[in-house]
Amino acid sequence: MAGGTEGKSKRPSNTAFKQQRLRAWQPLLTPKSVLPTFFIIGIIFAPIGGWLLWASERINEMRIDYTHCSDLGSAQVRLPHPWGRLVIDSKGRRRSTTLDTNTCSIMFNMPKDLEPTVFLYYRLTNFYQNHRRYARSFDSDQLKGKHRSASDIKGGDCDPLDVQTINNVRKPIFPCGLIANSMFNDTISKPLLVSPSNSDSPNVTADRKRFNPTSYKPEDVYPPPNWRVGELKDGYPSQKVMQDLASNQHLQVWMRTAGLPTFRKLYMKNTKDIMKSGFYQIDVEMNYDTRSFGGTKSIVISTTSFIGGRNPVLGIAFIAVGGLCVLLGCIFTIRHIYRPRRLGDHTYLSWNQQQQQAGGSMRQRF
Repeated sequence: MAGGTEGKSKRPSNTAFKQQRLRAWQPLLTPKSVLPTFFIIGIIFAPIGGWLLWASERINEMRIDYTHCSDLGSAQVRLPHPWGRLVIDSKGRRRSTTLDTNTCSIMFNMPKDLEPTVFLYYRLTNFYQNHRRYARSFDSDQLKGKHRSASDIKGGDCDPLDVQTINNVRKPIFPCGLIANSMFNDTISKPLLVSPSNSDSPNVTADRKRFNPTSYKPEDVYPPPNWRVGELKDGYPSQKVMQDLASNQHLQVWMRTAGLPTFRKLYMKNTKDIMKSGFYQIDVEMNYDTRSFGGTKSIVISTTSFIGGRNPVLGIAFIAVGGLCVLLGCIFTIRHIYRPRRLGDHTYLSWNQQQQQAGGSMRQRF
């Protein structure tokens, strides 16, 4: 610049990266490279899919729907099942410490021994834990044990189940939010081996994950409206119930929201003993009403393998992809043999080839 110093140039430096001269790989797709690729993918994927499907079918799984057990009265209903005899029996209403419940007795025959680990799940349908407002309806500080006052959580993510006022006394709900309030509260007993009677029942434990102990006192909070956990006195949970929430395994499992409206959650598992063949009985206290939202509830007993639980979808997907690749490879091979296409023919790239030919014929005509 005249009368001053020369300004700093904005021109990028002369390098391969900044001047866009980097080497690039541009594959040329020819029949000799594409057709073997189709067959190789098919040969690899199809056997893997068959192996995964075989492993899934080897998993033992039984599902028992007991949604309508409370409608049976004292009658017993025998249902056909591939595992053998299955009986669902409603013993009628009995009084518990918190509310009236129905006790449903489920009896089933297990025809063979199950090696550990054996999992017992509860399965719900038509329950949308993946709803955005539902999935965020909890207070993480409460679960970590922090003392959160009514003003602290009012209007937060727990709304409308954040604060409750009874007899002009306003207190926070603990644990607050829609997830904790809707926790599955059917009480499922461990499978009891009825016959042969000289055999022991399996040792069943529940899933564990720690929450921090709460700093609340029982008189500082109200329980969620739909909760029936332990004994309540004058509407307050006992001190034992308050402390047990820190290690309430069923609450911790329930707080892991499901992504689909049909889901199962772990209730208990047997990690040590063989679940021997025989006639088993499970008693369930019917507290959770699924028919109010048009859903069902079931008990699922299942084993696992290296791929997890029974899931044939993965094996079917591998077989479908492998079969499709082999089919496309055969079709393209036949097409290449009977009507081969000359490589590098630039006439296939002309989008106005027909228009040029039509114009040339018109000019020749005149």
